[in-house]
Amino acid sequence: MEQLLALLKKFFGYTSFRPLQAEIIQHILRKRDSLVLMPTGGGKSICYQLPAIYLPGITLVISPLIALMKDQVEGLIANGIPAASLNSMMSESEQQQVKQLCIQGKIKLLYISPERVKVDADWFLPRLDISLIAIDEAHCISHWGHDFRPEYTQLAILKERFPQVPFIALTATADKVTRTDIVEQLKLREPKIFISSFDRPNLSLTVRRGLNQREKIRAIVSFIRQHKEQSGIIYCLRRNTTEMLVRELEPFGIHATAYHAGLSPQERDRAQNDFINDRVEVVCATVAFGMGIDKSNIRWVIHFNMPGSIENYYQEIGRAGRDGAKSDTLLFYSLSDLIVLRQFAEESGQQEVNLEKLNRMQRYCESDICRRRILLSYFGEEVEKDCGNCDVCLNPPERFDGSVLVQKALSAVVRTQQQVAMDMLIYILRGSARADLTEKGYHQIKTYGAGRDLSYLEWKEYIYQMIQLGFLEMDYANGNKLKVTALGMKVLYGQSKALLAKYRPATEKETKRSRLAAEEEKAARSRLVRSAFTAKVDEQLWEALKQLRKQLAEKESTPAYIIFSDAALEDMVETKPTTLEEFAQVRGVGQIKLEKYGRTFVSLIRFVLKMPKLA
Repeated sequence: MEQLLALLKKFFGYTSFRPLQAEIIQHILRKRDSLVLMPTGGGKSICYQLPAIYLPGITLVISPLIALMKDQVEGLIANGIPAASLNSMMSESEQQQVKQLCIQGKIKLLYISPERVKVDADWFLPRLDISLIAIDEAHCISHWGHDFRPEYTQLAILKERFPQVPFIALTATADKVTRTDIVEQLKLREPKIFISSFDRPNLSLTVRRGLNQREKIRAIVSFIRQHKEQSGIIYCLRRNTTEMLVRELEPFGIHATAYHAGLSPQERDRAQNDFINDRVEVVCATVAFGMGIDKSNIRWVIHFNMPGSIENYYQEIGRAGRDGAKSDTLLFYSLSDLIVLRQFAEESGQQEVNLEKLNRMQRYCESDICRRRILLSYFGEEVEKDCGNCDVCLNPPERFDGSVLVQKALSAVVRTQQQVAMDMLIYILRGSARADLTEKGYHQIKTYGAGRDLSYLEWKEYIYQMIQLGFLEMDYANGNKLKVTALGMKVLYGQSKALLAKYRPATEKETKRSRLAAEEEKAARSRLVRSAFTAKVDEQLWEALKQLRKQLAEKESTPAYIIFSDAALEDMVETKPTTLEEFAQVRGVGQIKLEKYGRTFVSLIRFVLKMPKLA
């Protein structure tokens, strides 16, 4: 362990392991197979990268995307670790050069795509002294996983060719059936399954529902302005939505780029490179984007549309805060998204499973209990306390006896022969004089106008709750018409009560959330602040360090986070190292980076600290 800890500090700049990392590495060194489940940003990569350095020979890493390989290899090389990749974008001469270096034993980690495994399994790979094989994004091998890729199914050939080599399969999201499938598909031998905590306490979780497109855009603009000069991703269900958002954000001074499968490879590469290198701070993308992103300083993720499963959602919000620093997530939920996703699920090859996963995602969005507890419970992890960092915890609902209110709505549904959708029900309750309402004679029923005292938005919120609580159900196959359930009938006839969460306007919620977010941001940036002067120094130092990092990144043509992560810069602001010895203790500063950047950063820190005090 002393040797491993020394290597951890030398190459990665860390003085201790994260939970489970040491156990996983020791298991690998015993030449045993492993399946590792860790959340994005939980430290999966070190579980195979550190053994790769320690063991003789080369470690083979199967990775699904060229961009992901590129990020990983650049990061390793920056830390002084010889690494390379083989992919279809390389010329034949470049591939041959990499292969020769591998055969000569000059590369410690080789990243290749699953498509190349079959091509290279018989000639090139047997010529290597392979000490470990790592399968990254292992959920891609399972039909039950959220991102199945047929090319992954041929990876079992590796176990046949290299039966004595230990395997480690890694993923951030996999339920029980997917875990079992991964083990079977890869032919892992009595693997030990390591399941890390899925908790990402640095991520705030917020869901807003029922907003139309205009309202969403206004909310996004407000959100981004609260995250000035911070990188973020907006995930969309459709390609044209990504391009629409780019156009809509531009007038507000928010420069964004679109990313989707309909763009040419060159356009996608340009969009991704602009984002990685901080030339653009916002990318509007379909869900395929992000899997190949190892960018550690993404500070927020917005879902313009609801994802189809909790696995997808968790994987995508995991793009934020990979460095452990505070980050925010926002999900918009609407019935129109639910209808589209339900259609996708019904037309899929696994209708029953996908519909159930969609239902779980819907329940998450509609819930009024701690959202983090729902997520952790989904992955089999139980917690006793609420998180205090989601919209439900920050704004706990006030409950009241809403039985009479529910009875009005259910009565109107019954009196219309259960032939109305949500909007029409609200129009009836509010006594609207719409032509389509009066044509059907709905103005003549007893409950017409019975809910005039409530606004449209109030009724919409309460009807959502009625659906969530099981008093009403929506007939998706029949124009989303509402039906009263057996449980709803009990409330309608006074046999049971209905407790509802009191409606609060979104502005009230957002004002409180914004205030809390601002307070948390201030506290995080000023952990050692004791005076106004210290706060000013911290702010100046933070900006100066970011500017220096940016200049070095541009000079080296590399992403800024490859130089140092935001978390490392925060540590510098907190500890203010003024000697190389102190700088070596900064989290993320290994031997190579100490030698390469230490004097430059220490000189800057000294300069800022010596600046005259400002009034």
